[in-house]
Amino acid sequence: MEIEIPENWMVHTSRFFQSPEYHSLSQFLENEKKKGVTVFPESKHIFRAFESLPLPEVKVVILGQDPYHGEGQAMGLSFAVPNELRVKPPSLKNIFKELEQDLGVQLTKGESDLTGWVSQGVLLLNTVLTVRSGEPLSHRNQGWEIFTDQLISALNSREAPMVFILWGAHAQKMKLKIDTSKHRTFESVHPSPLSAHRGFFGSKVFSVTNQYLREFGVEPIDWTRISTQK
Repeated sequence: MEIEIPENWMVHTSRFFQSPEYHSLSQFLENEKKKGVTVFPESKHIFRAFESLPLPEVKVVILGQDPYHGEGQAMGLSFAVPNELRVKPPSLKNIFKELEQDLGVQLTKGESDLTGWVSQGVLLLNTVLTVRSGEPLSHRNQGWEIFTDQLISALNSREAPMVFILWGAHAQKMKLKIDTSKHRTFESVHPSPLSAHRGFFGSKVFSVTNQYLREFGVEPIDWTRISTQK
């Protein structure tokens, strides 16, 4: 597996890439390739979240579970899909629906890559960074969770406070690793159609997150800036 992670992230994760767990994960991914299994995202995008945003510039972390498992969807940023993808995933549609209701705005149709959020300091991180085509959670418990645990610990130890958005029970487990006396967490059910009506809609996650950032003395996020690709 090709590793291209900026030094400001690598310094906190280098021990993982020297560990038996990383060797086992690499072997697993290589075996998937040998079997002809399609894995998402493309290898060049696996570490895109870190390549796109230096650790010192992170203001908000949105924690997902694993990448989208449909063709042409996963792009290395949790919940994001390419702008040109005609049919958007239901979870992302619900995120945009809550955004419009929360802020009273109308979003530009077609934009969905969330690079506009990333450019403002939003880290779009999955706890598992790869998935088999058509099989959600198929790469769970293969070693990625150890890597992302180290990332959460590195973010938590940073002196500057940030906001962690934890959607769903899986993400909420990470709260135990976060110093809530320094950082802020926002928890709700997942934006999936299976749960969104049980507390995601009406949660006002975007306006509340900006309120937290203002309390930190940090410039809030313009959540309506979905994409940097015009």
